[in-house]
Amino acid sequence: MRSHLTRMGISCSKFSACCLVSQSKMTLLEAPDVENKEKSEIDDLPTFHEYSFEQLRVATADFALENIVSEHGEKAPNVVYKGKLENQRHVAVKRFNRVAWPDSKQFLEESRSVGQLYNHRLANLLGCCCEGDERLLVAEYMPNDTLAKHLFHWEEQPMKWPMRLRVALHLAQALEYCTSKGRAIYHDFNAYRILFDEDCNPRLSCFGMMKNSRDGKSYSTNLAFTPPEYLRTGRIIPESVVYSFGTLLLDLLSGKRIPPSHAFDLIRDRNFQTLTDSCLEGQFSNADGTEFVRLAFRCLQFEPRERPNAKSLVAALASLQKEIEVPSYELMGLLAHVSASSLQTASLSPLGDACSRMDLTAIHEILEKIGYKDDEETTNEPSFQMWTDQMQETLNTRKKGDSAFRHKDFRAAIECYTQFIDVGTMVSPTVYARRCLSYLMSDMPQEAINDAMQAQIISPEWPTASYLQAASLLALGMENESREALEDGSSLETRKNAPSGQ
Repeated sequence: MRSHLTRMGISCSKFSACCLVSQSKMTLLEAPDVENKEKSEIDDLPTFHEYSFEQLRVATADFALENIVSEHGEKAPNVVYKGKLENQRHVAVKRFNRVAWPDSKQFLEESRSVGQLYNHRLANLLGCCCEGDERLLVAEYMPNDTLAKHLFHWEEQPMKWPMRLRVALHLAQALEYCTSKGRAIYHDFNAYRILFDEDCNPRLSCFGMMKNSRDGKSYSTNLAFTPPEYLRTGRIIPESVVYSFGTLLLDLLSGKRIPPSHAFDLIRDRNFQTLTDSCLEGQFSNADGTEFVRLAFRCLQFEPRERPNAKSLVAALASLQKEIEVPSYELMGLLAHVSASSLQTASLSPLGDACSRMDLTAIHEILEKIGYKDDEETTNEPSFQMWTDQMQETLNTRKKGDSAFRHKDFRAAIECYTQFIDVGTMVSPTVYARRCLSYLMSDMPQEAINDAMQAQIISPEWPTASYLQAASLLALGMENESREALEDGSSLETRKNAPSGQ
């Protein structure tokens, strides 16, 4: 048994001094308060948006079953769906059951209050919908599953110790930020509420910030993980969240759900092999193991006043961090996936490659060279009766736009192409593609994405439309969505160039 104690870095004297004392009597060794040096707020706070039910119905494909996602830690009847808004941004849409928030005013006030929080450690709330009996929340979509999935149900490789330390620190920073904004209460804090963004950085779901309603209880029915004061009073306090944070530290250490009472028993019996994930063998020092265990048990004190605050948790965990410069996606073992994506980009057509790099000059040269050859199947040629002076004037407007486009006078090109489009007698995806690039050249990415999408509506199988969407999304800073658009364009191009019959 002594070998297990040594591996954890807990000598017999330390064991009796700091681990075997009772929960209620354990000495609280507060870490010094230090300022969180990481940037915690976004300077330009996005506007909290009130969506219509129709917008969210369309975004989720009429709340299709295939769009239900479990990675946001929600269970029926309050279901979370993956959705895509009109600007192509992926979102998570939580739809409450009809009795969860009977008071529409309360729901709107609470949603707006949570929407005022915005931090890079949160899966932030972007908006809500309150129409009739419908109550929905819209948040940033996190594509890389939950901590529970990576910690308890991993398929390829277990989470490395440096990444587990990073998860603990980032979550402590999230709690510190929320506390500083007067939102110290978090409901049912657990591994299912921790999500991973496109870079595999851990984020805390904003859904748990909403005050308790008929949505359910503050904690799950598993009493083994419930703060003792909640069992006594049925009320959650800020210190209850710290207790739950302690159970999460045990999760990170063990790689499984171990109730605090059982963890105390394992410590008393010196059964560290059961307490510690066997996959972590040799990944941390004796001193770090000792400190991590002690920190967990400080959070799990029976008396709420004896638990540390969020700021001291950040200070203690910051001192344990390893491999700080290594990106999270690499620590999570997703480096090969990123490389494969890069290789796929390298095999794109010249236009796809130019759009992936947002090389606007190269895009211009290619569009100019292609001309209108892709319009043959989509352009509505005017009938003999439509050949009027007005029609001729419309065609002349397009020619003027082409001339301006050729000579890189993009403001004039936008004006001429807009006149052509507004007449509406001829539909040309190429005109939309050219105006899209003109908008990008004029630093108007939102107008550009609208034109790229319109070109795809006119010609759904046209790779150019998808590629231009990728460039526009990149200009909007939406890299993940841009990669998806590139993949769509590549697939369309492959299908288009495939030999007949394949």
